[in-house]
Amino acid sequence: MADDDLDLNTLNDEELVEQMWDDLYDGLGEAIEESVEILLARGWTPYDILTKALVEGMRIVGVDFRDGILFVPEVLMSANAMKAGMAILRPLLVETGAPKVGKMVIGTVKGDIHDIGKNLVCMMMEGAGFEVIDLGINNPVDNYINTALEQNAEIIGMSALLTTTMPYMKVVIDTLKDKGIRSDFIVLVGGAPLNEAFADAIGADAYCRDAAVAVETAKSLISRRQGAMGSQ
Repeated sequence: MADDDLDLNTLNDEELVEQMWDDLYDGLGEAIEESVEILLARGWTPYDILTKALVEGMRIVGVDFRDGILFVPEVLMSANAMKAGMAILRPLLVETGAPKVGKMVIGTVKGDIHDIGKNLVCMMMEGAGFEVIDLGINNPVDNYINTALEQNAEIIGMSALLTTTMPYMKVVIDTLKDKGIRSDFIVLVGGAPLNEAFADAIGADAYCRDAAVAVETAKSLISRRQGAMGSQ
C-alpha cells in the first residue's frame, strides 16, 4: 500500500460506509472487500453491511446510470465490486437467515444469445438485495416456469435483443395463463427492441428499459404485492 493511500481502518463507521459508496462508484473491488471485513470485525451484521453500504452504494450508481451520468462499462465495474463484497457476505447472510427483498428468475428467451443487458440486470438486482437465479441465454418456456416454481420465486424476468425472439415472451406468459399460475408471478420484460406497448400487448407486468428501472420496478411491484398479501 502506497504511503498516500487511505488507511480504511482509520475511518469511523459512518466515514467508512461513505467511502464504500465512493469505492463502489469507482469499481474498486479490493477496497470493498477490505471495508466489508473491517465492518464485520467491528461487529456489524452482514445484513446491515449489505443494506447500508452495498445496496445504498449501488442505488447511487443506479440513479446516475438512469440519468445518463454513468454508462454500462462503469456500472459493470461497480457491479463487479459489489460482487466482491457479496462473495464475503453471502454465506454469512445465509447463516443468519437475513431477509431478502425478493427472488427473481431471469434469462434471455429461446433463440436469443445476447446477455450483456441481462447480466447487468442480474448484478443490479443482486445489488439491491434480491436473490437472483440467472438462467443464462436461449431459454425455452419450461426453464422459466419450472425454475420459478422450484425456487419459489416472485419475479420472472425475460430479455430479448432480437425482434424475431421478442414474441417468445408471449409464449411464456400464455403458458403461465394456461397453467393457471399467471397471477403467482410478477413478469418483467426488457431488451433494446421492446417498449411499453409491446409489454402491455403480451400481458407482462412491466417493461424495464434498463437495469436501474428494473430494480425500481421490481421493488415497487414486490412491496405492492406483499402489502396486498398482508391485507388479505
